[in-house]
Amino acid sequence: MSGLKSLKKRRRIQVMSIAGVCIALVLVILWFLPDDSFQFFRSPSEVAEMPPAPTERFRIGGLVEPGSLVRGQGEQISFAVTDGGASVNVVYSGILPDLFEEGQGMVAQGNYINGRFEAVEILAKHDETYMPAEVIDALKEQGTYVAPDDAVVTN
Repeated sequence: MSGLKSLKKRRRIQVMSIAGVCIALVLVILWFLPDDSFQFFRSPSEVAEMPPAPTERFRIGGLVEPGSLVRGQGEQISFAVTDGGASVNVVYSGILPDLFEEGQGMVAQGNYINGRFEAVEILAKHDETYMPAEVIDALKEQGTYVAPDDAVVTN
């Protein structure tokens, strides 16, 4: 019996040792990752309060300020993003997502340079009731679409 107990104890120690080595290895890998591997999220108020370094890439999110959207030449777009406490000017060159519009939520990834946020990627946010139009149309055709207010819609 005592041989069985020492075998279980030895196995337990081996498993715990291997788990400890794995955890230490993961922590070492995380320690040596480049700084740009981690992108932090900031609100416009946080950016206005403590502007980050121009070399730091991060994400900013909030609402697109109504009346601030200006389309430039080509794909150049500028607008302001706000969280109700502060606004940050954003410049972006590229195609905007379909859900992007004034007064709607968005998240941008980029750098804060010379008092403005230069975005390299824009994501439009939506709430939990969002459903693509194609899915709604398909459900309506089947007669099984339920609107967000739980009213059953039929053809």
